[in-house]
Amino acid sequence: MRLGIDFGTTRIIVAFVDRGNYPVVSFSAPDGTSRDWFPPLVAVRDQQRLYGWEAWGAQEEPGWTVVRSLKRALEGAGPQTLVQIATQTVPMLQLMTELFANFRTNLLEHSNFPGSESRPEVMLGVPANANGNQRFLTAEAFRQAGFHVLGLLNEPSAASIEFGHRERKSRPKGLKGHILVYDLGGGTFDASLVEVDESHHYVVASEGIGSLGGDDFDEALAELALDSANISSAERDSLSQAELFRLHEECRVQKEGIHPNTRHITVDLSAVREKWPQVSLQVADFYARCHSLVQETVHATEDLLAANGFPPSGTMASADGQEQLEALYVTGGGSELPIVARSLREVFGRRVRRSAYTRSATAIGLAIQADAQAGYVLRDKFTRHFGVWREADGGQSVIFDPLFAKGTPLPVGGEAPLTQSRRYTPVHNIGHFRYLECSHLTESGRPAGDITVWDDIRFPFDPALRDVADLGGVPVSYLGSGPERQAEETYACDSGGTVQVTITNLLEGYNRSYRLACWAPSDTRIVLGRKKKRLR
Repeated sequence: MRLGIDFGTTRIIVAFVDRGNYPVVSFSAPDGTSRDWFPPLVAVRDQQRLYGWEAWGAQEEPGWTVVRSLKRALEGAGPQTLVQIATQTVPMLQLMTELFANFRTNLLEHSNFPGSESRPEVMLGVPANANGNQRFLTAEAFRQAGFHVLGLLNEPSAASIEFGHRERKSRPKGLKGHILVYDLGGGTFDASLVEVDESHHYVVASEGIGSLGGDDFDEALAELALDSANISSAERDSLSQAELFRLHEECRVQKEGIHPNTRHITVDLSAVREKWPQVSLQVADFYARCHSLVQETVHATEDLLAANGFPPSGTMASADGQEQLEALYVTGGGSELPIVARSLREVFGRRVRRSAYTRSATAIGLAIQADAQAGYVLRDKFTRHFGVWREADGGQSVIFDPLFAKGTPLPVGGEAPLTQSRRYTPVHNIGHFRYLECSHLTESGRPAGDITVWDDIRFPFDPALRDVADLGGVPVSYLGSGPERQAEETYACDSGGTVQVTITNLLEGYNRSYRLACWAPSDTRIVLGRKKKRLR
């Protein structure tokens, strides 16, 4: 039985394939209730670590540091990155693997999932703007936790499949159109423009804001509540990590209870500290603090449309008239805040269509994509430029060689990998390759915008070094050009965006292959669960 898993910032949501249906999995929580999500939490005390529901329960016990929003830390992490939580230091990959192993146990033993496979087959979602390290860490941690990973899919692309599946019966055959998926989750915002017809989805373009989501609304509500209760700066600075966790959880619960007719929000600060009061807040004041955050997502959406020929009104001139933006499809738990839909309707009017499954649309779309019988074909694209630095002008300068340009279509499942090759005469004993990806390029072709450094690898062009495993301590020297040295780089990218390079000394007939990722140095460290200096 196949699954679609949406690893979210505040929730893990699962849908499974059941004879053309895609129900969402319900988990048994420790309080006896049934929840259609699993908490991606980590709790640490001394040398102990707890995950999921066990970590959830630890928030009430003294001495535990509980970490939420682990997904937000992935953007700056690599497989060798160390994570510091309280007194423990753990590799990020190990931390994620242990979390997903606990999740797998709960899926198989404490949920209504009917499957009994020891290694479930899963399609995973990642943010559209996720860099390569986040994709690698997510897939590798699920593999090591006992899942068979079928592939990775951008979250808004998965939501577009859920939209197309739901509209399939009412959609005239042969009709093509464009939808824009607006996906505001707990920690990230993504938007994807997708061309859809009866069974094919083509991702035209994607953009995102990797540091904006529902967590920021929780923070805004927490600040407003503390201001209203006249909590001093000194008291805020003295909050323990456990108290901060309870504060944000209380604000999350109250935020998720807001509906269009809500006028007041009651935040019980005694959940944070026993003697602190309840406060009643005006929803309008909360919305005022959220306004700039929502407008960031609106502007990103407008920019994406404008860059692809759609003015803000949602129409695009074409040879045979006006092509309409069929819908702006709103998904993601963060989008449930009424101010989000209100702000979108002010710009896009009736085209705004809120998903009936805002929190689970991505998981359902992933399950549909995993279902071989569903008949959907999704063709996604590179959401960033990926390439390598190369020497130029006899070593006096460097240029960026974009191996896979932003917008390059990815292969679909079952197709051969996308390939690129470079052949040349090397002039050094060792090739030192420095890879990166970036969100934009300047007019001169240099990386710009959001830049992520990838692998730093070495290849022995000198045959005398072919059997040296670690070339890090061997100095690079100039050998000069010559017909006895010919090299080729061959890059292969699969449907999930994973890139592998094979570098070959053609005349000597030997090669090395490397699976490229963002291998952060082993001394790179991310600190989680640390108190903020101050809630403004």
